Amino acid sequence: MRPGNHTIDEQRQGEAIGPRPGGQGGRKLYLESYGCQMNFSDSEIVASILAEAGFATTQQEDEADLILLNTCSIRDNAEQRIRHRLQRLKQGKRDNPNLKVGILGCMAERLRDQLLEQEKLVDLVVGPDAYRDLPRLVDEVEGGQKAVNTLLSREETYAEIQPVRLDDKGVTAFISIMRGCDNMCSFCVVPFTRGRERSRDPKSIVAEAHDLFAKGYREVTLLGQNVDSYKWNVDAKGQVKDPEEPVVRFAQLMDLVSEVNPDLRVRFSTSHPKDMTDEVLEVMARKDNLCKYIHLPVQSGDSDVLKRMNRGYTREWYLDRIAAIRRIMPDCAISTDVIAGFCGETEEQHGATLSLMREVRYEMAYMFKYSERPRTLAERKFEDDVSEEEKGRRLSEIIALQQEHSRERTAAQSGKVYRVLVEGPSKRNSEEFQGRNTYNTVVVFPKQEAQAGQYVYVRATDHTAVTLRGELITEAEAKAEGYIA
Repeated sequence: MRPGNHTIDEQRQGEAIGPRPGGQGGRKLYLESYGCQMNFSDSEIVASILAEAGFATTQQEDEADLILLNTCSIRDNAEQRIRHRLQRLKQGKRDNPNLKVGILGCMAERLRDQLLEQEKLVDLVVGPDAYRDLPRLVDEVEGGQKAVNTLLSREETYAEIQPVRLDDKGVTAFISIMRGCDNMCSFCVVPFTRGRERSRDPKSIVAEAHDLFAKGYREVTLLGQNVDSYKWNVDAKGQVKDPEEPVVRFAQLMDLVSEVNPDLRVRFSTSHPKDMTDEVLEVMARKDNLCKYIHLPVQSGDSDVLKRMNRGYTREWYLDRIAAIRRIMPDCAISTDVIAGFCGETEEQHGATLSLMREVRYEMAYMFKYSERPRTLAERKFEDDVSEEEKGRRLSEIIALQQEHSRERTAAQSGKVYRVLVEGPSKRNSEEFQGRNTYNTVVVFPKQEAQAGQYVYVRATDHTAVTLRGELITEAEAKAEGYIA
């Protein structure tokens, strides 16, 4: 998710998403998603909307009548990768003149005119709040017109749309609980591309979790740019909207989802340090199926840099939240985001980030060089005055330190017994399965009689820098040894 606050994975996730149910043998849709988990969740909504319009998803690009790229604008590198992909697709259209290509998501909203009219790379441009309009827009394109809708909404949550699940494992799934962001971090483009914050009806969220469990899914991740600011039946001033309805904040929502079934694991992404409450931590500590893992982006360890970033907290505040996590859930795993070389960052301020990392000792981190983005406060107000060479050196130091801490934290998990959700075959050995424990650590073990979607008990016997290796044991043995849920 990480427009400012949410996990970014800039690698394209596979050649396509699918296949999954769709149209009745008619038109075919090929979807690619880039960037954060929210984009992958949105792609499932898009697949559902277009399935109703007669499109079946396909894994074969050359079968597609419509190719959609769900895009990310968080860094210039991400945009350039997508632009190159669009240029290749434009060349491919010469072999298939009937093929239509469109972009969705954050980059669509930001670069609509340039991509549609100036460079003529796409036929269709649709922003994150306009997916319901896709069938009409596709019809326009097939009629020979260019089509665009990037209007942002203060209401749209797609709450009643049943997503087409595009993960062929059928074990883990995303549930979007809110959209947009109100934080206005100075480096982040998300408030301009995804609009203002709005939360989804908790009843629809719980119903979706029930449906997923009934279909065999055993883990859900609650998604939002800032899940800690989730609120239902409360207005922007904190006043109750409907006295007849309960107020539901994020702590209560997690509690409700955890009650769907004890065998449904619940994760979430992403938290904002200024909004994380002890109440959230206490609910997590109380429920075994609420995974003991928190992604808490820090971005910088220096208070002055955090102020320029408009993060809304100081170094001291952040460390107080870390202390609260350690107090309430001593064994909780914590990961983070770090930006190297933000505007005006001095060597001393870079050192403050390294010292904070040494104090917290994260299990994992997403680490990037600062990339100035158009329309952001930082672009308007601050000079991007740290050289690329210096950014690279500082990032290398951050990465090296985090690798040391990751090895240390993974080693500390070795020798213990975990309840692991089997997600599927190991990436390196088809005779092995992999899954994750409650701390989000990947655990690899021999297949034996295990099946994807099952919980198994694994005794960790070895480890790499970020992965545990182990052996399957019985439930009785696990209980005798005091397994970790």
